[in-house]
Amino acid sequence: MTTTRAEQPTPDYVPGHGLLRDRVVVVTAAAGAGIGAAVVRRALEEDAKAVVFSDTHERRLQEAEEKLAAEFGADRVRQLVCDVTDEAQVQALLDAADELGGVDVMVNNAGLGGTASVLEMTDEQWSKVLDITLTGTFRCVRAAGQRMVAAGKQGVIVNNASVIGWRAQEGQAHYAAAKAGVMALTRCSAIDLAPHGIRVNAVAPSLAMHPFLEKVTSPELLEELKQREAFGRAAAPWEVANVMVMLASGYSSYLTGEVISVSSQHA
Repeated sequence: MTTTRAEQPTPDYVPGHGLLRDRVVVVTAAAGAGIGAAVVRRALEEDAKAVVFSDTHERRLQEAEEKLAAEFGADRVRQLVCDVTDEAQVQALLDAADELGGVDVMVNNAGLGGTASVLEMTDEQWSKVLDITLTGTFRCVRAAGQRMVAAGKQGVIVNNASVIGWRAQEGQAHYAAAKAGVMALTRCSAIDLAPHGIRVNAVAPSLAMHPFLEKVTSPELLEELKQREAFGRAAAPWEVANVMVMLASGYSSYLTGEVISVSSQHA
């Protein structure tokens, strides 16, 4: 018999504690209302010196910059269109961070999902998801790592993986393979960068609710996904962002090559 899980309330928002004071933070895929946007806001609340954030949606980026500049100051926010499949655009994003003092924290949030059976999945569908979600993350890890090493910075890189990198789910072969790749990339690049004092970790969220997800997912499926969670609800994007900020902060100074599950999924 299936037990219906009562939806537990979302906890109160946690105020900032200066965890990223004086640091320059770069965040990809951060326009809108998802995890990336929550990381940008959280970093500013944690006293980051400046946050450079990117997306492929120019209008949403401009709107986000205007709103954040009014709240936190125009000198602390900068947006730039960046497609992580384009090396030149990735380098331009890091150039923008150099103008503000150089990247100290790189948060790789860009990714693309989709649903298709492996029996019908085309090469194009497979390649697009892998190029954005896995190879795009690699490009950003490489670019940020090179800048940090050149500047002598003991920086931090935080990647966004997914619990689907650990588990099987119908129609998700490309996305699961990409996220499992992000986990492996995190572990191996952490060892490569450790001699330079640079840490690399990842988070693996399960279900984080935001308006775009509600638009593209049926209410029935969302309810089913919520029932898989121990708290009977999705995470708020800021709950995932909190863990990413912790990994970017001094509170995780001895943590590298790890993938932290941000999930309440039960066995």
